[in-house]
Amino acid sequence: MSVKDFIEKDYYAALGVPKNADPDAIKKAYRKLAVQFHPDKNKGDADAEERFKEISEAYNVLGDDARRAEYDEVRAASASGGYRMPRGGGGAPNGGFDFGDLFGGGGGAGPGSAGFGDVFSDLFGASAGGGRRRGPRRGDDFETQTRISFRDSIEGATVSLRITTDGRCSVCSGSGAKPGSRINTCGTCQGLGQVSRNAGGFAFAEPCPTCHGRGQVVEDPCTNCHGRGTAAQTRTINARVPPGVRDGQRIRLKGKGGPGDAGGPAGDLFVTVNVSEGELFGRQGKHLTITVPLRFDEAALGADVRVPTLQGDPVTLRIPAGTASGRTFRVKGRGIATSKGEKGDLLVTVEVTVPQRLDAAMKAAVEAYRNASQEIDPRADLYAKEEPS
Repeated sequence: MSVKDFIEKDYYAALGVPKNADPDAIKKAYRKLAVQFHPDKNKGDADAEERFKEISEAYNVLGDDARRAEYDEVRAASASGGYRMPRGGGGAPNGGFDFGDLFGGGGGAGPGSAGFGDVFSDLFGASAGGGRRRGPRRGDDFETQTRISFRDSIEGATVSLRITTDGRCSVCSGSGAKPGSRINTCGTCQGLGQVSRNAGGFAFAEPCPTCHGRGQVVEDPCTNCHGRGTAAQTRTINARVPPGVRDGQRIRLKGKGGPGDAGGPAGDLFVTVNVSEGELFGRQGKHLTITVPLRFDEAALGADVRVPTLQGDPVTLRIPAGTASGRTFRVKGRGIATSKGEKGDLLVTVEVTVPQRLDAAMKAAVEAYRNASQEIDPRADLYAKEEPS
């Protein structure tokens, strides 16, 4: 990207966010647009592909705090005076705007002063008077999703992720040249990948129009990637999901993202894990939950009840006489193991069931209980607490 790109392209508008948007809002907007316009979802749609490149370029700048600050500085400098100083003011030769005044240069950059050439160099790898090769660049980060069972979320699992991304061309190894053909240093930019263009009294550094910023020219382009050096690739990655992962948690796979440029490290792959609901068990932090039905007689008289566990071996839970429906019991150590070596509990909530049908013997027993408990009024406290009207 050149200074001209920074001045002419509104990256905030590309992502649909205000200039004061925080990093989370920028990232959220980028992810939404990236999913919408990703080439895998819009195959053959040139407009969608161009839009995807536009939002990727915008996020590449706004998603990096340092580059975003530099982008804002350049645009603010351009907006504050265009390319000419106000009437009556000083300035650069030929009436050009002197960025040195803005970036600490004053009338001339002395020791300790930061002239625009320094900023220019830091931003784009080239100063107004020359240039240097672009250094290694880290690869892009990618995102994907996977769904696992409730049991796998507790115990951990290995999942296969199939992702399609732009990666280093497998035929030419990223060179852009057909295997066996020559790669020459670009004669236009002398291998720098950038050229200078004078405009308004200072120089713009722009990608070389001959080599498109690569610094090299291939004699015979690769037929697989058409000389770009990158091509769509479908990869299968086996990833380990750690025990105790929560629904919606993001896992970072270091170095599994896009390939780096000029020897730079690969980006990372972020995996959002969606956990299916369990048939028996639920979760509260490091604790497992389960609801166990009780008969009326078990709740009233007490009972020993077998309760299943996620580990497979049931435990016997002693229910005391007079247990109310909805009471929760705790079984120590039968929950989720944490990364710190702790282990949660199994929280058992009992629920008294009411039979839908009664045979003659059951009905007679219930009627006998009703007759015997006529003096017991479970709603007496309700009437006692009722406020007078």
